[in-house]
Amino acid sequence: MGLAIEHAPGVWELSERLEPTLREMGERSDIIRTLQKALRADGAERDPMTFEIHDGAPTTAVVGRIIDKHLTDELGESLTLVVDGIDGRTHHVSGIDPTRVEDARIGSIIEIGPADSTGRSSDRAIVGMAEDGIYQPSRHLEQARFEGRVPGGDYEGFVDAHVRRLEALRRAGIAERIDGDQWHIPEDFEARAVAHDAERNGRANVRILSTFDLERQIGADGATWLDRRLVGVGVSDLSSSGFGNQVHEAMDRRREHHVEHGDAGRQPDGRIAYRRNLIATLQEREVARAGEETAAKKALPFRAAADGEAIAGKFTGTVQLSSGKFAIVEKSHEFTLVPWRPVIDRQLGREVSGIVRGGSVSWQLGRQKGLDI
Repeated sequence: MGLAIEHAPGVWELSERLEPTLREMGERSDIIRTLQKALRADGAERDPMTFEIHDGAPTTAVVGRIIDKHLTDELGESLTLVVDGIDGRTHHVSGIDPTRVEDARIGSIIEIGPADSTGRSSDRAIVGMAEDGIYQPSRHLEQARFEGRVPGGDYEGFVDAHVRRLEALRRAGIAERIDGDQWHIPEDFEARAVAHDAERNGRANVRILSTFDLERQIGADGATWLDRRLVGVGVSDLSSSGFGNQVHEAMDRRREHHVEHGDAGRQPDGRIAYRRNLIATLQEREVARAGEETAAKKALPFRAAADGEAIAGKFTGTVQLSSGKFAIVEKSHEFTLVPWRPVIDRQLGREVSGIVRGGSVSWQLGRQKGLDI
């Protein structure tokens, strides 16, 4: 191993790398045992040669199912995930922010990618508005009103969002509040903000592709991850072994499910033709079914929101469907289900508004004046 040299009989020189190398080998052995234990608990077997241990964020995106999820430290600030990848490898990724995978369970499908090295548009706007290293919210408000490009015309809410960002960066020691209308912005503000976000987000970008495991997706009435693969990337990136092979088989079964239920048909040449706008149709179908079920529990009528419709009401909770996570927005006489986004989590129990566009919602948050719910 090159960790010791015998200069003369009985006289040895130990390398400075001896202790850290042996410690690293011990840690690696512990991780391999963790991977083997997680696979056995899941009823799966994998060649240890396919184990991949990531010291930080993966350099290329890893897609697969979660087979183990546990805290890395006693403070609960860091999470380790074991992911059975569609590439035929089993990945061990530590340093994940627990808040990024709160909805994920064993069997959920996720994507873990490299840390985002691009800054936020809000950070660029703060730097652009700063003069001689001083950012003034009042000046930003005047500029926003002059340009008139803020969605919904909520200029104060728009600037407040930038101030909240500065408050978070102030706690991290990156920005400094001088008084009620002045902030000191250092020259390396953007670079430090990007580094802060990368560390806070567990170094890796994490995206939950489906909270449903493969078996639940095969018979689901909504738009699943399998459906998006069927009409999108197909099977080109799937390994012929391990979880990749399982996904291939699940896609075949999901395809047959669509044929049986009239959402797809076989062509004379053997190809499968799917219903037009399959994803949107499946999502609408599942939302309608879930809405009626929720209505029975709430004793409040459900109404589906149309594309392009402006919605407003109280954000009272969420529901997890195979099509994704949806927010429950209630009025006094009815409620609707609309696609959820992390930006509205802090608005739980409050009045929200937005516009439904193409299967998503453009939320308009901040102080709402003169809004009649």
